[in-house]
Amino acid sequence: MNHILSDRINNLATSQTLAMAALARELKAQGKDIISLSLGEPDFNTPEFIKEAVKKAVDENYSTYSPVEGYLELREAISRKFKRDNGLEYKPTQIVVSTGAKQSLYNIAQVMLNDGDEVILPAPYWVSYFEIVKLSGGVPVEVPTSVDTDFKITPEQLEAAITPKTKMMWFSSPCNPSGSVYSREELTALAKVLEKHPNIYVVADEIYEHINFSGTFCSIGSIPGMLEKTITVNGVAKAFAMTGYRIGYIGAPEFIAKACTKIQGQVTSGANSVAQRATITAVDADPSVLNHMVQAFHTRRDLVVGLLKEIPGVKINVPEGAFYVFPDVSSFFGKTLRGTEIKDANDVSMYLLAEANVATVTGDAFGNPNCIRFSYATSDDILKEALRRIKEALTL
Repeated sequence: MNHILSDRINNLATSQTLAMAALARELKAQGKDIISLSLGEPDFNTPEFIKEAVKKAVDENYSTYSPVEGYLELREAISRKFKRDNGLEYKPTQIVVSTGAKQSLYNIAQVMLNDGDEVILPAPYWVSYFEIVKLSGGVPVEVPTSVDTDFKITPEQLEAAITPKTKMMWFSSPCNPSGSVYSREELTALAKVLEKHPNIYVVADEIYEHINFSGTFCSIGSIPGMLEKTITVNGVAKAFAMTGYRIGYIGAPEFIAKACTKIQGQVTSGANSVAQRATITAVDADPSVLNHMVQAFHTRRDLVVGLLKEIPGVKINVPEGAFYVFPDVSSFFGKTLRGTEIKDANDVSMYLLAEANVATVTGDAFGNPNCIRFSYATSDDILKEALRRIKEALTL
């Protein structure tokens, strides 16, 4: 029946992370002892003070349509947050609240890209960037990196990727899937390249900003000359363990914010009213309230990296943020493990699901065919067992 569906949907890839999570759930339902490390979702509960704000919003009858761009009080709170945490001056009129940061990204692509416009994607990149760009008529231009460079692009690579058709660059820091965090110096060097190209806009996805073990965080929009050409994307899903609340937001030049409001008005209208009221409380909170979660992720990172280093053939760097590791497994390509021929990262991922009962995601989905991603947003005991199984399955 595919011929009846649009070319748009037929050419769209399924999200690999969601597909692997669904497969893991299916196998679990069949009675298999599956450990799923495929989804990027904190295993903590939403903090109590945010839950109280939810209850208050329900009691105060926030049950009607919200303004398309988000409640003014929320946009004011986000404006304060941008200034406090990021050194970014965004007025409430430059902020748009959406149903998750994924919708924020989709809005941006839809209002910024014409057919054939090129978007530079430092690889690895978050799985949906590629497809959202493509769906919006853009042409994704992948710039490869490797575990040896901590999965970061250099100014020289950026310069080489720019053509007369380049319209944007999209990247995340801390990065999903690699956990890499760009320093102020590194971002300044990239900004120097972009300075020479005033018509190129940057999408800076900062959803993991607080889950950061590097000690510092820099928004590229805070570098002189970059605010006017940067769209900063954030949300409360990861740091505040509010994935199901579905609230993301952008800070952008006002003409872009207005355009995003315009498209959102035709597609979804305003985001969930109760979730928005809870988000006011979240973004107004001092980020130190998240320290216990960040510390737990830091400890798990050290645990997982240590255990991975014990597996011969697995190459790993030390990610500085988010809650993922992105090991290079290319040494297994061309080998046969327990009768299974391994040709690529997808084979490694499927092999680990079949042999170790551990769900990971192939690096192909993130633009890096040598790696696999897994999330360590789960307990120490589960991580130890998962790594024990992985080690056993990969030991020749």
